Amino acid sequence: MTATHHLFIVSPTDTPLYSLSHQSSKPTQGTVYPLSANLPTWSTSAFAGTLTALSGASSVSQTTGAGNIRVGGGQDRHVIQMIAHASLDVIEDVVRTNNGMYLKGVDKFNEWTVSAFVTPGNIKFILLHDGRNDEGIRAFFSDVWELYVKTTLNPFHMVNTAIKSGIFDVRVKASAKKNL
Repeated sequence: MTATHHLFIVSPTDTPLYSLSHQSSKPTQGTVYPLSANLPTWSTSAFAGTLTALSGASSVSQTTGAGNIRVGGGQDRHVIQMIAHASLDVIEDVVRTNNGMYLKGVDKFNEWTVSAFVTPGNIKFILLHDGRNDEGIRAFFSDVWELYVKTTLNPFHMVNTAIKSGIFDVRVKASAKKNL
């Protein structure tokens, strides 16, 4: 079974700076029970695709007068972004009471667990994952933080702007492959 990871780097003003989706072939622990298993398959309401997408299902076919139409999808990018964005308030609440930089399992949405790493400059690294690999996630966050610091020290990079460096992207992917 493969594990899926989605990394978002967010500025102190909640501006997205970087994102990465990664599939890991390392074995995951735990069993996933998506909410979609509890949804009726006969639903033809206008919200069926949205409910399925938010439930974590990969996709659903909805029957209409014109035939089957593919709707929704738990892997859709907008759903993943919504989960990460919704976790920002929870992360800020945890930061107020916790002095640590690595915050494991701060939020959960269906099968997605949200872990975070908050730098002293209030840059948030948000990782959505569906497996349990706490030490690997901690090492990954440490690598990404080091890469982020090196990127921001570049005199040609403006702070709190999107990271578009190909070298940064390659190195983050290498760290994800190694640790996640």
